[in-house]
Amino acid sequence: MMLPVDLARLIRAAWVLAREGVINALPLPEPRPFAVSAALIMAKAIRRRGTASRAERLSIAFSRLGPSYVKLGQFLATRPDVVGAALAADLAELQDAMPDFGLTGARMVIGESFGLDADRLFPELGAPIAAASIAQVHKAAVTDRDGRRRDVAVKVLRPGIDRRIASDLAGFYLAARLIEALAPRVRRLRPVAVVDTLARSLTLEMDLRLEASALSEMAQNTAEDADFRVPTVDWRRTSRSVLTMEWIDGIKLSDVAAIRAAGHDLPKLAATLLQSFLRHALRDGFFHADMHQGNLFVDSAGRIVAVDFGIVGRLGPRERRFLAEILHGFITRNYRRVAEVHFEAGYVPPEQELETFAQALRAVGEPLHGVPASEIAMSRLLNQLFETTELFAMQTRPELILLQKTMVVVEGVARSLDPDLDMWKVSEPVVSAWITRNLGPIGRIETAVSAVGDLIALAPRLPRLFDAIETIAIRTEAVDESRRRRRTVALPLWVGALSLAVIAASSLGWL
Repeated sequence: MMLPVDLARLIRAAWVLAREGVINALPLPEPRPFAVSAALIMAKAIRRRGTASRAERLSIAFSRLGPSYVKLGQFLATRPDVVGAALAADLAELQDAMPDFGLTGARMVIGESFGLDADRLFPELGAPIAAASIAQVHKAAVTDRDGRRRDVAVKVLRPGIDRRIASDLAGFYLAARLIEALAPRVRRLRPVAVVDTLARSLTLEMDLRLEASALSEMAQNTAEDADFRVPTVDWRRTSRSVLTMEWIDGIKLSDVAAIRAAGHDLPKLAATLLQSFLRHALRDGFFHADMHQGNLFVDSAGRIVAVDFGIVGRLGPRERRFLAEILHGFITRNYRRVAEVHFEAGYVPPEQELETFAQALRAVGEPLHGVPASEIAMSRLLNQLFETTELFAMQTRPELILLQKTMVVVEGVARSLDPDLDMWKVSEPVVSAWITRNLGPIGRIETAVSAVGDLIALAPRLPRLFDAIETIAIRTEAVDESRRRRRTVALPLWVGALSLAVIAASSLGWL
């Protein structure tokens, strides 16, 4: 249902964005809807004149519209297939920096969250040191029961942010539905599904207990990793609106000069960052999905420390296999296998031609080989893949959006440390190790053992399953049919059931 208040907010947002050049830069299909054209004409007439770049104007527009739109802008920066490469590049410069809500506001949120005065939990709570669209961060000192004093970082949600997010999301959904209704050509991009992904991400971000849980899970996954870690969580001082964690003394990866001055190996750090991300995605199926420079530090031991786990991504076993094989195919220039994986994954409609798709992938991959490493960019690869998806009527896969976004962000951070980073060479050990371990003999044995275990667990239910099949067969027959007729009908069902069991076992890889 189109609520007037949502429509009014959407019109205001469209006006602000059009005035700053956002809508005008979108790759809208022709002819553009009359309403959008009229808005652009009016907006152009009153557009600010000045020397500000479009990226600066975009930052002004999204910040003025509020926290949800800042998140939306950052999200669209990862979707050049939706907004175009040029606009995506400008949106990538959008910083999640908002005015803080002060120390008094933070004390109020902490008090309401725990039912205690903030001073009892945090005897030393400093002023905000960073403020973003969802929360702000303070440095504090606490005293444990054994009398030990330690520094902590305290993240506090903005007051009333949940109501603001819910209101803005209603407008986003309205816009997505209008786009699907008025622009049939972009339906394959699944605008509503894209907003679903953004909405889920924002909802999770607004419960800091979930971020604490993500930190804990990542710590467990990386316990044996010598070059990557995350802060420990202070669960006693963590709630839905407050997250308390270990204070990190380190250098932000954005401060390249300070990292170099501290004697750290910049190319090694760049390789560690990229390999850590791939290891998390492939090995664990769980990765930090907001790995920009402000969320990454290097400690005195040379380890990368990641903070701010408000956005995380997950990949199931199938998606991890598809990712590994696609990357390995590009690395080894086996474009037919890359094409086959796309068909197996359902990314490409079955009516498309495999060989033609492999040819298109070769056109994407070959220009990336035999050129200086500094000229190879994951973002370029993804942009070309997006163009190919339209040619072959591929549907947007919402579950892969965060992965695509993070790959581009990680590449950018890694190249800021090492401009000559060879993406393929650095990625190859992690990808090849995963394929050898999971798709080689050991992985097949483990899959077979798992399949046998599943079948053993299913075995006690088979008699009841067959009884149910026979009962259905009998009930579907006429009462006056002969016993011979019942057996004639039941036999194919038994054969069919056994055939399904064989097919299932075969699909699990142990027949």
